[in-house]
Amino acid sequence: MPFSVCMRDCYDTCSMVSELRDGRLRVRGNPEHPITAGFLCPKGALLPKWFHSEDRLKNPLIRTSGRGSGSFREASWEEAIGLVAKKLKETIEKHGSESVLVYQYAGDRGVVNYAFPLRLFHYLNTAVLDYGICDRAGQEALKDVYGTAVGLDPEELKDQRLVVYWGINAFWTNLHGFALAKRHGLEIWTVDVVRTETARRSDRFFQVRPDTDVLLALGVAKVIIEEGLYDRAFVRGNVYGFEEFRNYVKTLSLDYVSRETGLSVEEIEAFAREFAEKRGVVHIGYGFQRSLAGGEAVRAIAVLPALVGHRFGFIYDMKTIDKSYAEGAFLRTKPAKRIPQMKLAEYIERGEIKFLYVYNSNPLASLPNQNRLRKALSESDVFVVTHDIFLTDTALYSDVVLPANTFFERLDIVDSYYHRYVALNEPVARLYGRSNSEVTRLLARALGIKNPHLYESDEEVIRKVLELNGLSWEELKAKGFVKIPEKPRRWETPSGKIEFFSRRAVERGLSPFPQYRKFKGKYPLRLLTPTYRMTITSQYHNTYGMIDPNLYINPVDAEERGIEDGETVEVFNDYGRIKTLAKLSDDVPRGVVLLYKAFWVRLLGWNANFLTTDETVEDYGNGSAYHSTWVEVRKLKGE
Repeated sequence: MPFSVCMRDCYDTCSMVSELRDGRLRVRGNPEHPITAGFLCPKGALLPKWFHSEDRLKNPLIRTSGRGSGSFREASWEEAIGLVAKKLKETIEKHGSESVLVYQYAGDRGVVNYAFPLRLFHYLNTAVLDYGICDRAGQEALKDVYGTAVGLDPEELKDQRLVVYWGINAFWTNLHGFALAKRHGLEIWTVDVVRTETARRSDRFFQVRPDTDVLLALGVAKVIIEEGLYDRAFVRGNVYGFEEFRNYVKTLSLDYVSRETGLSVEEIEAFAREFAEKRGVVHIGYGFQRSLAGGEAVRAIAVLPALVGHRFGFIYDMKTIDKSYAEGAFLRTKPAKRIPQMKLAEYIERGEIKFLYVYNSNPLASLPNQNRLRKALSESDVFVVTHDIFLTDTALYSDVVLPANTFFERLDIVDSYYHRYVALNEPVARLYGRSNSEVTRLLARALGIKNPHLYESDEEVIRKVLELNGLSWEELKAKGFVKIPEKPRRWETPSGKIEFFSRRAVERGLSPFPQYRKFKGKYPLRLLTPTYRMTITSQYHNTYGMIDPNLYINPVDAEERGIEDGETVEVFNDYGRIKTLAKLSDDVPRGVVLLYKAFWVRLLGWNANFLTTDETVEDYGNGSAYHSTWVEVRKLKGE
């Protein structure tokens, strides 16, 4: 039976065994895989439903009426590719290559399917994305402290006693990691604003107010240092700026930390003492760093594992293999113009983008401030091409829509940003659409390009990537996965040590130490927009049909607004407004409301990104600030 692997934008990257039986796909977890361990999450178990969906695009579409109207006519592949190539040539000739933007992200993380199309756009010297939507602020913050965002190999959890899930709902978004911690008998703590499913299943839960993560981490560090609980030998030999940091946290009042975070002084002290005694590691989540305070918070949290003697005692990222050959930036003849991902609407409004090619992404569901983006696209002359499996919201705003196939229909490999395994994906069947690499070759041919790098087969690219990373194609074919050997690692900071006094931050004009700032919006309620259990951003909404569109609000906040459970409410701010049902819950603290993110507007009529801010955190790589959104809620009478 063929090996498969889930290519979704998920920590776990599950290895699977698949087969076609009686014309229907069947999948099960690969029991040999050390991390994903032979079971699938609820989303993975339903992959056959996604694969066989009747909603899959079967033929190319060409728009016949206004953007978003859903008016298309079917076309042949020859006509559609010819039109895309013609418009691409015209745009470059009239406006220059940098007026073309390839917009892609991690909707499919296969090395070939993700990276190979970039070869064409590098060859054409077009603009590319500067990614900021997901984990950018945290990446920059960890580089300030360690010089890298690559942390602990999760297989090393077997040697630990305590893991702290800080700002991550791991039971929903890293189920196999959560199960691994349980299997190894670790004590599990959660730090979060909301009492999530992970928090409910943890041994300890520390519920903090938004933006105060930085204060909690600094307060914990203060107790560990002042009570002499830190690993003196490790700190003396491996930390830069410890004495300066000690003096910095010395001035911090635990009473102040308590008032701001909402935790008692006793809870903060207990956290510090037990964390030090158990030499805790921290899984730093992506959610809370998507805020104006996120970068500073990650810098503060990153100090804690080092204090108790860990060289890399955090989990955040795991960049395991070099995929640059697949991307082919060597084909470019001039430096790339990089457009910040969160500023797509702004660049369209300014007329700097005239041709937009979208794959592996659904920006008209996932990007913030959707009303602005949709207006910009509707009022501009930008030519939009989307390559996708379904008629997404982005596809509805496109001039040409090209049907994509699924990862069950092609050859690829994928690594993980959680563990150190590369997995093989073999084709099981062929239903509809073409892969990203197939379409790239078709476009290159239609453009008359002769460069052989644009016509390499998927297997040739995979073999070369594996070879450059010292991995065996034969072993991968035999087992379905292979572990990347870890090379000796060092801290890639200016001092060559873990920097409590961050010289890199100073060079970027920031304080050498993490800073706490209070943020206040125009509206009274802080809106959080995490992912829902049965979706991955916008994926699966249309096929699984299991979503939760309710607004979660604290009962006290609801009572102040005359709102009862199940009543219809309007949630609004200066970006937009949506109508939904209120769900009263003590899991959400006062002053905070929650909507799950990025459902399909085409199906629901709205999504949370009608309300989210497109402001970016410039000090941390133009990272997103979704969770620094403020709203008001009012009851809709008579509904």
